[in-house]
Amino acid sequence: MNAHKYPALHNAMWPGLVGKGPGSEPPIDLETMLNLTASAEVDGIRFDGVDLFLFAPHVEIDSSDDDLKQLADRIASRNLLAGSVVAPVWAPTGGGSAMGSEEERKKFLTQVRKACAIARKLRDLGIRRCGIVRIDSAASPAEWAKDPVANTKRIAETFQQACSIAEDYGERLAAEGEICWGGMHSWKRMVELLEMVGRPETLGFQADMAHTLLFTLGVNSPEDRILPENFDWSQKDVLDDAIRTMTRALRPWTIDFHVAQNDATVKGSGSHDKTGRHCLPRDPEGKMDIVKVAGAWIREGDGGPTHAFQHICWDGCMFPNEVMMRPGTWREILATMIAVRNAHGWDEAARSWQERA
Repeated sequence: MNAHKYPALHNAMWPGLVGKGPGSEPPIDLETMLNLTASAEVDGIRFDGVDLFLFAPHVEIDSSDDDLKQLADRIASRNLLAGSVVAPVWAPTGGGSAMGSEEERKKFLTQVRKACAIARKLRDLGIRRCGIVRIDSAASPAEWAKDPVANTKRIAETFQQACSIAEDYGERLAAEGEICWGGMHSWKRMVELLEMVGRPETLGFQADMAHTLLFTLGVNSPEDRILPENFDWSQKDVLDDAIRTMTRALRPWTIDFHVAQNDATVKGSGSHDKTGRHCLPRDPEGKMDIVKVAGAWIREGDGGPTHAFQHICWDGCMFPNEVMMRPGTWREILATMIAVRNAHGWDEAARSWQERA
């Protein structure tokens, strides 16, 4: 049953790439990820779109206009739309640390510019009607900790320059807080950085339920822990309070949202640093009531939806290929996404910021 029309339901394509490759399993190509997404159906409801990683072999960051037209056609042929896109800002993907040398920061900003250009082109082609360009600091907490004050200031300066680039293309940026990104590795540090950048119309927060659960545990930032040490996960009221504390601080900044599950552990695979472990929605070790926790991000304190984003996206990073190739995996995920929308969605279309621009 579809209780509400909005937000749109998207599936992330990057789980086919992130954590794959040397030292891990082979990547899953974009065609396969699109087909798995388009084939999923629950009670006549399907995914509305996909969010993209702008890195080969999925989407080449130096794609030509013809390449992007072909990409748009491939997505449209499956009755899907494109949404948020991930800028490949890390050194192994051609970028550099946002708090690094001038050369590193220049590479970071070059990748942001290329990503914004692709995002705008997909919008012009009519295949992308909402979404952001996702970034992070591309620096580790260990490197950041060598000089927290100076490094946070340097990241903020780089992000300010990135905002100016995004504005040139009529795009918005969202920084995804994760325990593996320096200066963004705790809920307090994330708020501090966003406030220091001071460009709320252009830079917001991308909330991923799996990653932000680890914020409450203070992983990589014990001084910012919200949940008590040796927390008993049967104490649902204590968990609810911790999530409310975190979302009160970050929800005003949140402009992109990932539905996910986590078992309170970390995972790294391939070249990806250890970060929040994504689980299937019904994983018996999953710690969250997904629908309930999603509401803390989607709804204002008074209970009404924020309307801060027009779609929500499932993120299943670093799932094993065997799990990802099962059609039942995507039906289970889609059913969870529908449940979130039924509980917290709305019926009147809000104009996206792109349409207002």
